[in-house]
Amino acid sequence: MELFLEQLPIVLKSLNTGFFQTLKLFFITLIGAFPLGLVISFGSMSRFRPLQYLTRFLVWIIRGTPLMIQLLIIFYFPSLVLGRPIWGGGESGRFLAASVSFIFNYACYFSEIYRGGIQGIPAGQTEAGLVLGMTRSQIFFQITLLQMIKRIVPPMSNEIITLVKDTSLARIIALQELIWAGEAFMKGSQGISGAIWPLFFTAIYYLIFNGLLTVALGRLEQKLDYFR
Repeated sequence: MELFLEQLPIVLKSLNTGFFQTLKLFFITLIGAFPLGLVISFGSMSRFRPLQYLTRFLVWIIRGTPLMIQLLIIFYFPSLVLGRPIWGGGESGRFLAASVSFIFNYACYFSEIYRGGIQGIPAGQTEAGLVLGMTRSQIFFQITLLQMIKRIVPPMSNEIITLVKDTSLARIIALQELIWAGEAFMKGSQGISGAIWPLFFTAIYYLIFNGLLTVALGRLEQKLDYFR
């Protein structure tokens, strides 16, 4: 017990640093993936068939392959082809590569949710808007978009919760996120060797953060009940 109390401040300091990295990756992914996913969904619904097929083919590849493989390819493949690293060195370079991988991966998943939400709106509403003299952009932003948001909140919430846990995959390219920080105490790189109990603390971090997100997303869904 005395040894545990002595090591606890060191462990918490390292885990806090790793969790901050996890939070940065999480929020940057959302900031990039939300708008990019909407753009990709427009491509997959485009009436221009080559663009539609190309977009859906890319989404199929991203959704059909593991995120871990995508991380490895995006981080290592360009340097193998060009003969030099394009992401820069050190932790910042790994973080940039991880951010690009996560944004593109989740944008593809979000695009399918957007597409389902948009196509789930009755076509009669668009026709009624056109009869009233509204443009298609006005119909989308004033009628379709608001109803789509209500429809996509539950599936989007599931993806956001999954993203929190998926950030742990970034350690495959040696990004020092939360799980990496916990594993360091097993390997002895933090001056403490063979300690597995810090990994249980990482689970607490994830549980608390996911719990807060679940409450926040649940309240958002309640506030959107006026669309019913």
